[in-house]
Amino acid sequence: MTDHALLLVNLGSPASTSVADVRRYLNQFLMDPYVVDLPWPLRRLLVSLILIKRPEQSAHAYGSIWWDEGSPLVVLTRRLQAAITPYWPHGPVEIAMRYGQPALPEVLARLAAQGVRQVTLAPLYPQFADSTVTTVIEQARQTIAEQQLPLQMRVLAPFYDDPAYIEALANSAKPYLEQGYDHLLLSFHGLPERHLKKLFPKGTQHDLRAANCCADASAEVRAVCYRGQCLATAAAVARHLGLPDGKWSVSFQSRLGRDKWIEPYTENRFDELGEAGVKKLLVMCPAFVADCIETLEEIGIRGSEQFVEAGGRELVLVPCLNDQVAWAQVLAGLCERA
Repeated sequence: MTDHALLLVNLGSPASTSVADVRRYLNQFLMDPYVVDLPWPLRRLLVSLILIKRPEQSAHAYGSIWWDEGSPLVVLTRRLQAAITPYWPHGPVEIAMRYGQPALPEVLARLAAQGVRQVTLAPLYPQFADSTVTTVIEQARQTIAEQQLPLQMRVLAPFYDDPAYIEALANSAKPYLEQGYDHLLLSFHGLPERHLKKLFPKGTQHDLRAANCCADASAEVRAVCYRGQCLATAAAVARHLGLPDGKWSVSFQSRLGRDKWIEPYTENRFDELGEAGVKKLLVMCPAFVADCIETLEEIGIRGSEQFVEAGGRELVLVPCLNDQVAWAQVLAGLCERA
């Protein structure tokens, strides 16, 4: 075994479903300036207000999807670690979380202490966003600099349109499509529009609500346009599956606060599709590679209830790629090229 480690990094999770643990996790998450991009005093005030009621609500939501082994996100990321290890012969495969445990700084320090000198950092996000990819990279760089760790780091770039990733994603949906469906909704995590606009080159005129977002944009815009990358992922999956127009659509979930978020909203699509006569709705969540509270609870439980109330009969959540062997092989190949 050599000294080149692979480090898989996911978002993270509370340590338990207790209100105290959920409050601690939410505080760390929301105080990240890449997540809530306000000056520190305003961010501290806003987060303090959110933490009055949100931890109890979120604790209940986590409790509805928690597994005996722990947080689904952490458990599934560990299973992916085991699945990918046979395909990474260069050194150890570790996991870390941006928020919660295992903490990214601690994992990097442990790898350095074990004699590892090179790390391929793999943020487990297909599409680029500051609040996912950038914050992971910056925390890793800051840790290496501050602790003076003798580590050289390479980073896996967003892989939203990689053909092997698209094939794995499409193949994971085929068994569910073959059981019959009326409509496939590809629901991505949402972001405030300003998170995207501030990354565009100065003077860029780009419509974040256009159906063909990024189709005619410059390479500089496409590289940082989360919405455009999501639409590209969805369109590539639809092409691979041979889905006809009208049988699939895209939406964005998890909206929080009063800011203008990228559209269309998943909650609105549930109502629209139910009222339009869709009875069996399949939902994929391609912004995530591991099932988590946003997929299992927000879509699988609350979303299903909303869709049925709007006139639908059944919502079927297509699982994320999780620890599928085909996905582990694809991810290992992406990291090799990185």
